[in-house]
Amino acid sequence: MTARPPLPVRFLSSALAAGALLTASACSDDDSGPRAADASASPDAERSAGPLAARPSSPSASGSLTEAGARTALITEADIEDDWTKVSGAASWRDKLLVGKVDVADFLTAKAQAADCQRLLDGLYGDDLLGKPAGTSTLEGFQQGDSRLLYQVASHDRAGLDASLNWLKSLPSTCDEFTATGSAGGRRTVQVTPASVPKEGDARQGLHVTVQGTAADAPATLTLDLAVVRVGNDAITVTAGGLDGGADDSVEQAVQQGTPRLQDVRAGRTPSAEPSELD
Repeated sequence: MTARPPLPVRFLSSALAAGALLTASACSDDDSGPRAADASASPDAERSAGPLAARPSSPSASGSLTEAGARTALITEADIEDDWTKVSGAASWRDKLLVGKVDVADFLTAKAQAADCQRLLDGLYGDDLLGKPAGTSTLEGFQQGDSRLLYQVASHDRAGLDASLNWLKSLPSTCDEFTATGSAGGRRTVQVTPASVPKEGDARQGLHVTVQGTAADAPATLTLDLAVVRVGNDAITVTAGGLDGGADDSVEQAVQQGTPRLQDVRAGRTPSAEPSELD
């Protein structure tokens, strides 16, 4: 994975933005300023002030993941290193640098490849890279300086989830580098590379995404680290990063601490109140 930059970065790395992963430090299109830590701090912030529901004390029974169980499976600040702070309104986090129309001319097989890359940008912006959940879905957001980390737990159709993981795996080849044009005409250069993910859960996939453009009339680069882990029919999605760089170490910690929580919930056990010792 990429080397850890200095604080406040250590989501994907977030993603990526704020919203449903990654996600990431908010930044603007060519005609908007960067997003701030909370709605009151910036008039350009695109987020609601409603707090996330408190985590219940009891897990789901073994079987279908309930809403209460999904919230029990969410990580806390204690599960990730450094100075991440839980924030409200994460479901409405958005990064405008992710808004753009992919330039079809960049691709040899234009329509198919461009559609995959457009899906990537749209999914990072809307926090729905894996598609619409088949069951419950919940999330938690954390902030550290100008970086953000979004942690999601959701139930999916198994076949669709496996297809989404295969699609993510293909993106470093299909969408290794491309350009997109924002609504105000600003050009963005997007690069996608693979990222390692701790060997947790039943299947996993990681990506490292950078978007070069402008924010507040100045050159800016949004960096997002993304990890998806499948546990049965459920998935954990972690997106973290921002304008200060990626947050691969924090994404790794979130996966290592969060996957056992989800496994405990699925088995009808109550996850430990204390995270395991961080490396």
